[in-house]
Formats: sequence, C-alpha cells, structure tokens
Amino acid sequence: MTADDSAAQVAARAKHACPACGAQAEWNPVKKKLVCPFCGTESAYEPPAETAAIAEIDLLKTLEEMPEEKRGWDTARRSVQCQSCKAVMVFDPAKVGQNCEFCGSPALVDYEEIKSPIRPQSLLPFTFSQDQVRDRIKQWYASKWLAPSALKRKALVDQIKGIYIPYWTFDAQVHCRWWADAGYYYYETEEYRDNDGRVQVRQVQRVRWEPAAGELDHFFDDEPVPATRGVDLALLKGVEPFPTKALVPYDTAYLQGFVVERYQVVLADAANASREQMQRELMVLCGKQVPGDTFRNLRLSPDFSAQTFKHMLVPIWLLTYTFGARAFQVIANGATGVIAGHYPKSPWKIAFIVLIVLIVVLVIALSQHQ
Repeated sequence: MTADDSAAQVAARAKHACPACGAQAEWNPVKKKLVCPFCGTESAYEPPAETAAIAEIDLLKTLEEMPEEKRGWDTARRSVQCQSCKAVMVFDPAKVGQNCEFCGSPALVDYEEIKSPIRPQSLLPFTFSQDQVRDRIKQWYASKWLAPSALKRKALVDQIKGIYIPYWTFDAQVHCRWWADAGYYYYETEEYRDNDGRVQVRQVQRVRWEPAAGELDHFFDDEPVPATRGVDLALLKGVEPFPTKALVPYDTAYLQGFVVERYQVVLADAANASREQMQRELMVLCGKQVPGDTFRNLRLSPDFSAQTFKHMLVPIWLLTYTFGARAFQVIANGATGVIAGHYPKSPWKIAFIVLIVLIVVLVIALSQHQ
C-alpha cells in the first residue's frame, strides 16, 4: 500500500453536528462521546463502516514513487504558521484569527506549503480531560521544591490547550553483523611505595583484547519520530511513549474541539532520523552480545528490510505561561497523563541549598582536623 492509497481510503466526516441544536459537537476524552459545548447533549459515536483500517505503508516504494503533490487535508481547513515559534496549525477558517496555541503569539500568517502533506492515517484519541490534566499539573507544580512559592500559589493552569501533534513511526526488520575487540579482565600483582617510603603490594587490573564477531536479528516496531516544531522536543521525549497499540483510523470526530498541527518534518528526513535512532539502538544491542568484560572498536553492518511507516496524530495538553520575563512550557501526554515541563527556580532557595552544602563541607573539614 502506498501513501496515496491509504490517503484515498480514509473516510471521515468534516462536521459532527449536535443532534439537538445543530452546533458543532466536541470530543470528550472522559465520556468518549461527542458532547455539545452549547446545550450539553451527548451522542455516542461509531466510526463509519467504510473507515480504512490502519496499515503499515511501504517506505521505500513511497519514497521512490512520491509525486510532487500529495493528497492534502480537508479543504475546509486552512493552515497558518506562527511567526514566533514557527508551528504550523490546521484551523477551521473561522478560527484563523486566534493566537498561536503553542506560544500565544498573535502573529499568524497563511502558510503556503511547497508540497501538500501526506494525510494522517491514524490517531490516538485523548483519554485524559482538561480538568484531570489541570489537577496533575497542580500536583507537578507542588512537587517542585525549587520553584518560587508564588508559582505554586498561582498554579498557572488556565491556558491549557488540547492539541494533536504529528508523528511518524517506522518499522524495520534488521539483520546486523558486528565486529569488535572483546576485553577480558585479569589482575597482576605489583609493588609500590607509599607516602612513608615503605614498599606495598597491590593488585592492578589489566585487559586482554581478543577479536570477536557475531550476528543479530531484531525487529523495530513503531520507532517514533516527532514531526512538530511547536513543542519542545526534550519535553516531548519526557512524556513518551505514546501507546501506539491504541491507535484508531483517522477520523475527524476525535479532532472536534482540538487544534491540529501539520507536520513539518518531511517523510524522507523522518526516515533518516529513524534510521539513526535504530543504529544507536543496534550499537547497544550488539554491544550486549560482545563476550568478555568490556569491548572497544564495535563496528556494525546492518541490513534493513521490510521497512514501513505510519503517519499519525498524538494528543498532548500544552500549557505555555510566562513568569517574570521568561516563557515556560508544560506538556501532558493526552493518552497516559504523564507530565513534563520547565519551571523557574527561586534564587533564594538555590542560595539556601548552596549555604547548607557549604556548612556541611565546613563541618566535615573541621572534624577531620580535630
């Protein structure tokens, strides 16, 4: 299956009207229903029968056959780019005038893409609500002893945004041959003179090096590569993994009430990044196979096959706030509730810790001279 085939088979309705008042219903993560934000009417949702199943897409064939233009997203939506953080978001036309959901900047402009994007094939629905995440972030604030007391009192959680961000995942079967120098420890007895000039004996560790080689077979499943520019990648790594086994076929019902970010890492670049990640993991796996006590000069010759990919959307709750003159981000995995974020440190609390350390060092120094 090519990316064109998967995109063409995606069936999703762009609008999900409330059956009572006709307004646009929104997805509720806790109730797992569409709920009208105006009249509160709840309606169960079942994906259309014709919705395509999630399938792995052949990577090499897609890269070889990819045309200049790909099937895009719903034409009723428009993409805008933040001039501050460079995130590209997909909005309903009526919402284009709002501030950036990532950093709050009002500087949004229409985004003309060089190439139309590959449409998401699957997504991971929100399972944690905004209220649940607010409570978790408050607890997270409270656990940060170095944070200023004012930050904990304010517990800045009013501007939490629910956002779907793009990811690529890659699968590959790898047969990897490796070579290395295997090191075996042994010990020799040697004499030395201590500070008083007396001869002492000690055991010294040596290493005997021998050539070693082997083979490894490994399957990489759903190796993740984020395609976002609006979220701090270090924080994103802190809330991974996203449970890809819970993915559902792409359907706009799950997107109602949330902002969607369009991918900004193209497939070829993401594939290269995933290959580098796999290489690093292979170094660790092959290193474990090297016999002996240690090793050096580990060399790999991997053969990749059955390479496939998926393009998916994953849910995060994003909080961007300012404290003093600085901006900070806190994110929560919308499927698992895991929190990661940055926060200001109180200079007074840091100074107090430094003072305590100095006192402890001074006490130890004095006790040794007594």
